[in-house]
Amino acid sequence: MRWLLLCLMLWPVSALAQSKTVLPSELSLSVRVEEGAGTPFTREMVLLTIRGLYRRHITRESLIQPDFDGFSWSQLGPDSWTEERIGGRTVKVFTRRMAVYPDRAGTLTIGPFTHVLTLTDEGDDWFEHRIQSDPLTIEVAPAPQDQGWWFPVRRLEVSDQWSNAPDQLKPGEGVLRVVRIEALGATPEMIPPMPELTSPSAMIFPHPEKRLVELTPQGPVTYAFWRWTIRPTNDTSTIVEPLSFTYFDTVRRAAQEVTISAQRVAYGAVTAEPAPVPQQVTAAVLPGWPVALVAGLVFAFGTGLGMWGRRLIGFRALRRFTALDPLAWRVRRMAWAGDTPGLRRAATALMRRDGASQARADLIREFDRAWFAPGRPGPDPVSFARRFLRAAPSTGGHMT
Repeated sequence: MRWLLLCLMLWPVSALAQSKTVLPSELSLSVRVEEGAGTPFTREMVLLTIRGLYRRHITRESLIQPDFDGFSWSQLGPDSWTEERIGGRTVKVFTRRMAVYPDRAGTLTIGPFTHVLTLTDEGDDWFEHRIQSDPLTIEVAPAPQDQGWWFPVRRLEVSDQWSNAPDQLKPGEGVLRVVRIEALGATPEMIPPMPELTSPSAMIFPHPEKRLVELTPQGPVTYAFWRWTIRPTNDTSTIVEPLSFTYFDTVRRAAQEVTISAQRVAYGAVTAEPAPVPQQVTAAVLPGWPVALVAGLVFAFGTGLGMWGRRLIGFRALRRFTALDPLAWRVRRMAWAGDTPGLRRAATALMRRDGASQARADLIREFDRAWFAPGRPGPDPVSFARRFLRAAPSTGGHMT
């Protein structure tokens, strides 16, 4: 008997819920602005939550957005449908999160959202019903004029990363520097352009920057990557100048500056040369005739190799004997093996010993540009070794 009474009590409610008569309490749609710390500026992110509460069975639905005149916008992920218990009854809850960016200052209006719903009537037939939200008004302040590049964000994280230790490079080696920017509340085009990295004595090759965006319920998160390849042009070290840019913290409502400090880039550890150890002077003793004979044979053999295919022209020809020069042979061996880093180190060692002439310094710079510059085919090791060994050293060194 009690079950019969309960069914009789619920039958009118059930019939009304599936009728063509839609009561205002059954369907509602609202748009809410997430309160910020102050009046938003132009290009500052404003978060919207579109929320619908539905106590009717819904067969199909689609949300029609307004024109967003004076705004650019982004939907933060797919729509959400959940169930909540409100007033003792189960209610279907529709949620959409959006980020809008005002393009101009003043009083801007966001028109109503329209939710097109397909409901069912008493005969289980479908019919269309539309419900609208109220228009929304937002006050927008003009962006400050003294900010330079206007970059408003809710949260900013910057990291400075190097492919290897910048002050422990091998001779002739370069290093990749990557500055990573993570900005919450900014779209990719709002990130400042990649700055120019400078140094008084380093070759710097910028790479194309990369920008990615991830949509989260808290707003878009944009990632920017600034990349450079750096190599010192001298044989010791160089300093890469600091980087800096400004942004506007929309939570603290204040401009902030990011500074990435200067960095030393060097080949290995720079240490002082040890003091020479005094040698004990002993009386010279002339070798006997067997040693002199061996020395004569070695000299004749070396002279024959050095003169192979050459003509002697006066006293300068005596400086062309490099057949027994280990550094010159090392340059040739690295070139024949195609070992580009080894060839660069051997050439630097030979130039350090003989002195840096203008011709050899120009060849080293040409070699580095062909090696490090993006999009170039790279240096020709054999051709470089031949021209480098033929170039005159600065003072009395070997020539080929």
